Amino acid sequence: MKISYSWLKEYIDVNVAPEEMSKILTDSGLEVEGHEVFQSVKGGLEGVVTGEVLTCEKHPGADKLSVTTVDVGNGQILPIVCGAPNVAKGQKVLVAKVGTTLYSGEESFQIKKAKIRGEVSEGMICAEDELNLGTSHEGIMVLPDGVQPGMPAADYFEISDDIVFEIGLTPNRSDAASHMGTARDLVAALNRHFNTRTYALKLPSVESFKVDNHNLDIDVEVKDSEACPRYSGITLKDITVKESPQWLKTRLESIGLRPINNVVDITNFVLHETGHPLHAFDADKITGKKVVVQKQPNDTAFVTLDEVERKLHADDLMICNTEAGMCIAGVFGGVDSGVTEKTTSVFLESAYFDPKHVRKTSKRHALQTDASFRFERGADPNITLYALKRAALLIKELAGGTISSEIKDVYPNPVEAWDVEVKYDNVDRLIGNKIDRTVMKTIVLDLQMEIVEENTEGFILKVPPFKVDVLREVDVIEEILRIYGYNNVQFEDKIHSSVSLRLKPDPEKIQNLVSDYFVSHGFAEMMNNSLTKSEYVEKSREFDSNHNVVLLNPLSKDLDVLRQTLLFGGLEVIAYNQNRKIQDLKIFEFGKTYMKKDSYDKSRGVKNYKEDKHLTLFATGNLQTENWNVAQHKVDFYFLKGMMDSILNMLGVKTDKWETDDLANGNYSYGLQMVSGGNVVVQMGAVAPALLKQMGIKSEVFAADINWDIVLKQVPKHDVTFEPIPKYPSVRRDLALVLDKNIRFSELKSLAFQTERKLLQSVGIFDVYEGDKVAEGKKSYALSFVLLDESKTLTDKAIDKTMQRLQQAFEKELNAQLR
Repeated sequence: MKISYSWLKEYIDVNVAPEEMSKILTDSGLEVEGHEVFQSVKGGLEGVVTGEVLTCEKHPGADKLSVTTVDVGNGQILPIVCGAPNVAKGQKVLVAKVGTTLYSGEESFQIKKAKIRGEVSEGMICAEDELNLGTSHEGIMVLPDGVQPGMPAADYFEISDDIVFEIGLTPNRSDAASHMGTARDLVAALNRHFNTRTYALKLPSVESFKVDNHNLDIDVEVKDSEACPRYSGITLKDITVKESPQWLKTRLESIGLRPINNVVDITNFVLHETGHPLHAFDADKITGKKVVVQKQPNDTAFVTLDEVERKLHADDLMICNTEAGMCIAGVFGGVDSGVTEKTTSVFLESAYFDPKHVRKTSKRHALQTDASFRFERGADPNITLYALKRAALLIKELAGGTISSEIKDVYPNPVEAWDVEVKYDNVDRLIGNKIDRTVMKTIVLDLQMEIVEENTEGFILKVPPFKVDVLREVDVIEEILRIYGYNNVQFEDKIHSSVSLRLKPDPEKIQNLVSDYFVSHGFAEMMNNSLTKSEYVEKSREFDSNHNVVLLNPLSKDLDVLRQTLLFGGLEVIAYNQNRKIQDLKIFEFGKTYMKKDSYDKSRGVKNYKEDKHLTLFATGNLQTENWNVAQHKVDFYFLKGMMDSILNMLGVKTDKWETDDLANGNYSYGLQMVSGGNVVVQMGAVAPALLKQMGIKSEVFAADINWDIVLKQVPKHDVTFEPIPKYPSVRRDLALVLDKNIRFSELKSLAFQTERKLLQSVGIFDVYEGDKVAEGKKSYALSFVLLDESKTLTDKAIDKTMQRLQQAFEKELNAQLR
């Protein structure tokens, strides 16, 4: 939010420097994120002075140029070559002297001494567009005869400089979303900062408001008082729509708004002055001379001011005439009812719309306006008449005309101030310091809260409706504290601490250990938003949209559900990087997934939802960065499986009893899944091409998803123990077996340990072969077996006996043949 320093000073008599004011605002809770200098004319006309043309003659070498001499004050006469057709002797003009920088939009150029067709030129006689004082370039600006040469142009045109604060307004502070709202806080902060009571809020008076006639009566009907609790309006007739005066344009430009015309500019000015949005309708375009506030049927077409046709939702509140919609209430106007240069009568709207309705409509149509920004955070329902009168008086002043109707004010259920009881003991307890009771009362009074009852234990306040976030005692304490100053709260020198018991194994320590391992192997960690788009689930057959945890008020359609998987977030990251020419990626993420259970019961609350922590790995492109002495290898399934096996082994997780199956998942073209106790622990494979195409990814991607909660439960809780190196040597024996293609190594390994429980230490695979001399539908596995007896040296007889039992088991159970 932009706040003008000079504009702010219209509501407070203050001479505090901008730098100090910035600090005071920040300390009071309105954080000043930065400030910038604003000039009503860019460059401030520095180096431009008034001058008098002493002589003017035709250029001897150019028909369209004139050679002049110009008095620029202090006895300085400058020769200047000018190309304007209207330059003449005796004129009072504006001269940019050598060294002056002139601006044209974002571009600039510096005036230099030059020789033009043989004639020396030491300056430039300027047209209004060259100084950003207008748009005409028909000739130079000619000033009145009484102007004295040498006067700085900035003084002549009263060019103003200003400081504009950029305030990071928190969502709960709608009461400060204006210059008057900021000034209200500043009054309290200044009185506290300087320990005085001299600062007070000055509001522009509307006492001169009066109805001139009743020549343009427009009726108002509110059909939905829940969505529109208050609607006020008035008409003005015989106005002249034209360009705004310079002071008004400067005010709007200082906060980044583009002036349009005097009427529209006034509504914008009052919005940023009071914080209350207004809207001006061309009264002649209000069919039936009646304003109807209502909702229209679903999918009703409506063309907004940006000339885009939008389909209305049945819950969108509309401002209508007797035949059609004119404006999306509190959000955006319509193209056919706005004020133009031809407008002579206006209906001025000042309403209070329900924040929920405005917020949902704004998000549905992706329309974020200054009006919706304030309405959806909670405007002041009791300021509508003040804002209406303020705008009406300004329109009369700047556009002429008359106020031609009584104020129509539909307010069936007035919003009253509410009571909040504050106990001194609670204030002291929450703040941690005892604050002087008089200081407390001074602060709440400066913030325009009223003390209606007081005793030795505390007081009862009347909180005005513009304080939408002050509903409880703790909210009042927060208001007191931010004005009192967080920096003024005293802290004790000693530190209180307690011994906390950490779980074993420590989940955070394990996660950091695994993260470090991945990073050491070239992976980068990513962190995605837990919110994602429901479109992903709808397009994937592997996830049920009925399990979505849906947001009631999503920020956008792209962030409307909580994620059921980390897969789509990782693919988004890959697509984002590949679009920026980063093709080789190895990334991982720890994150939560969320699902709604099948047996939903509203009375069970959060127990209806399931939340799991997962670890995902992604790899695509080359395994290593390009290098002259390293051969390039693409990442593949086995690389990812190796990383997954490595971390499970590092954590001591025993996977011997896990079941391994082919992965039947539409999001993967092929892969494996590992199951423990009926729960899927790991899914990994090559991401399906159809999904990659949907995400805009052109290269092959491998992904692994690990249920981290299950893995943590299987991490050993005991400390690691060490055993001495065996006294007796181990023995390795190999077998080459021909088996059916569908038999996995894990089945062979499991069967081997079931057959030989005492001597067998490990089973490995060092070759897989399919092709010549192996029957169709078969494959050859070359397996290694390591045997060890910790009590004695193994004999050939014992080794052969063990290998024979293994071979027989493979032949019997898996129909294997010795190759």
